[in-house]
Amino acid sequence: MTVYNSSSLIDSPATITYIGHATTLIEMDGLRILTDPVLRGRVWHLRRKKVPINPLWRKNIDAVLISHLHWDHFDLPSLRLMEADNCIIAPLGAARMLRRHNFRCVQELAIGQSLSIGSLTITATYANHNGARHKFSTPTDALGYLIRGSRVVYFAGDTDLFPEMNSLADDLDAALLPVWGWGPTLGQGHLTPYRAALSLQMLKPKLAIPIHWGTLHPVGFGHLKPRFLYDPPQVFARYAAHLAPDVSVQVVAPGEATYFDRAVFQKSHIVRRQTADGRTVDRCKKR
Repeated sequence: MTVYNSSSLIDSPATITYIGHATTLIEMDGLRILTDPVLRGRVWHLRRKKVPINPLWRKNIDAVLISHLHWDHFDLPSLRLMEADNCIIAPLGAARMLRRHNFRCVQELAIGQSLSIGSLTITATYANHNGARHKFSTPTDALGYLIRGSRVVYFAGDTDLFPEMNSLADDLDAALLPVWGWGPTLGQGHLTPYRAALSLQMLKPKLAIPIHWGTLHPVGFGHLKPRFLYDPPQVFARYAAHLAPDVSVQVVAPGEATYFDRAVFQKSHIVRRQTADGRTVDRCKKR
């Protein structure tokens, strides 16, 4: 685990890297939090769209958040790529499987429970999604997470709308919201672009970043029916502009990063954007 001593890190902009699907890297207050890591080119029948995987994304991680045990969110080979002392935070029922695969630093959370990672408080939230590994396995919760430090970030995992979104947090800076899946259609327990935009009326974040799009697809579908890889975040942004005009929406391409600061929301949508090849692009849009 990385140790930081400089209090000035709390005042620096937070960074969110959209690695792809539900994998994000949240850098805030000098700490690095990785969500649902899928860090390889294939998971079962799914292939990753050709976006390079930067090995630095998995270095010096302070905590790994697992939302639920579906294969495209809980990928054991990807977890084995991580450093051995990484702390994995997961739903109730996951620790036994993780320890069976020699992961030792595991902390289970039930809905509503919290723990501290350095200066950050991480709270497990309800998610409207079936979290079991497969249909014959023991039922387990699906979770979202609130990461609270100098900013407040909500990682929704996989979910559909649920009433408690209204009271999840009253000072939400950024919401990482799923807007699609890995195929041309969606099953139950998922937000569509329209329903994700509706959730903004409940969550009231300052910034929304669509995730769970543009990365994984069944073999061949990246060529046969590619639109589901590109359209959902743009559709979400259009709905959001109508349904929640006070919320800034930033569509971050897989492999790219966006920087934001709490003070920025007073005047603009975004401070800076980093591309997958390391270039920095300023995109400051007045509110």
